Amino acid sequence: MALTVAAFVERVGTELGVSDWVDVSQQRINTFADVSEDHQYIHVDLEKARATPFGGTIAHGLLTLAFLPHFKNQIVPDIDGVTMDINYGYNKIRFLSPVKSGQRVRGRFLLKSADTSRAGRLTSTYEVTVEIEDEYKPALIAEWVMMQVF
Repeated sequence: MALTVAAFVERVGTELGVSDWVDVSQQRINTFADVSEDHQYIHVDLEKARATPFGGTIAHGLLTLAFLPHFKNQIVPDIDGVTMDINYGYNKIRFLSPVKSGQRVRGRFLLKSADTSRAGRLTSTYEVTVEIEDEYKPALIAEWVMMQVF
């Protein structure tokens, strides 16, 4: 069920939820390397990556960031009258821990702000933490800005 704009705005300052886990397989990392044309050995060369402090291959930080829309679709409620969501950008992104091949990640969303001052628009800012299963330190924290169009 979709929320009214007013009900959504009332959630500012609260955690909206946590997504399901996503597997970060070596195949997924390799596919991202092909799409992004970033074949740095720490991502795709198992033998060379074993000799690094990571002990094996790790996901690209941008691959981890690319999961945010998937996580958002699971967590952020629909809003009455919204015809489209637009990725408006990021105020801040910090990559805190590498995601090793074979680990799982999920997204945790906090609604930081919701600006309704522009007619026909709602600009929402989320603090998103991408957690790594069984790890204390998250993979990344991002402040993500989305614009909803009515």
